[in-house]
Amino acid sequence: MGKKILVLNGSPRLNGNTAMLCEEFMKGCREKGHSVSIFNLGQMEIHGCLGCMQGGRDTKSPCVQKDGMEKIYPVYREADIVVLASPMYYWGFSGQLKCTFDRLFAVAECSQNYANPVKDSFLLMAAEGDTPENWEPVLHSYRSLLKFLDWKNCGEILAGGVFRAGDIKGHKALEEAYRAGKAID
Repeated sequence: MGKKILVLNGSPRLNGNTAMLCEEFMKGCREKGHSVSIFNLGQMEIHGCLGCMQGGRDTKSPCVQKDGMEKIYPVYREADIVVLASPMYYWGFSGQLKCTFDRLFAVAECSQNYANPVKDSFLLMAAEGDTPENWEPVLHSYRSLLKFLDWKNCGEILAGGVFRAGDIKGHKALEEAYRAGKAID
């Protein structure tokens, strides 16, 4: 039976470099028989976390705010794999992805001890820079997040040297993304 894969695309550009990484990854997943759901976060109305600690009272609608997250929560809950896809913004995730991920805490609030559902994860990222120093802050953040959530890091596909939409065409990261999706068992 195939895996359920959730792709959270934090890029505001529907046809940008991050979107192209997502497409190749999803193509590989689908060819392998997995089901894939993608949310283009920049096109959704998702408000920032209020830090109210009032979530978790309704497992189907865990957050007190009612916005685009209502579509994400059920898919997130069922997903085996969560893909965090983002352009690099100031050596971190885009605000769209960070905001969405913060709001997933409402699901953890459904557990008495605030336990997050355990998932496998991939990182797909496009960036203008392409040096180890450029990648280090975001990789540290991503790996630390997974460590504290007790999630498994299944791969990091980094496309450096891409800035304008479409710069990624022909980039080796597209083939890496496709192969990573195709390799999921």
